[in-house]
Amino acid sequence: MQDTELLALIGQGDRRAMKAFYERHQAGLYRFIKLKLGDAFEAADVMQEAFLEVWKAAGRFKGQSSVKTWLYGIARNKAVDRVRKAQRTTLRDNPDETLADDSPSAQAVMEASADAERLRDCMGKLPAVQLSAIRLAFFDDMSYPQAAEVEGVPVGTIKTRIHHAKKLLMHCLTRGVAAA
Repeated sequence: MQDTELLALIGQGDRRAMKAFYERHQAGLYRFIKLKLGDAFEAADVMQEAFLEVWKAAGRFKGQSSVKTWLYGIARNKAVDRVRKAQRTTLRDNPDETLADDSPSAQAVMEASADAERLRDCMGKLPAVQLSAIRLAFFDDMSYPQAAEVEGVPVGTIKTRIHHAKKLLMHCLTRGVAAA
């Protein structure tokens, strides 16, 4: 069943549809929120708030964006609210929207390391905003405009984050090869 069909059923109060929707999206959404907040317990709370919002708002989904973008946008807003309430640091960075994307392709970055553990280690060294952009674009298979909508930033900001992240990953991965 498609996500839009599940949302229509959720909007009518169908609990089985909500369970199926939750099971389909909870793992990726949790990772996304945890990246934003950096705390597993807060991420779990915010994820539950996001799914509660889905339960309440499913009937109002208009289809102006993909279901996944809509869901991640809800989660991002809930995470931002949590950060604001706790008076923590903001989720901003300084984008350079004039930067041409001459960074290596995602495939080149991934092929630079056959060792998945080393890749995870290198990804763990990325700033949270860059890691989030990489995950949305390459692991959650979102387009740059969709990732920008989820993050609440311009498309140029997503491009800048991914550009810098790919350069950092390539440096980290190739440095490990030279040392070996």
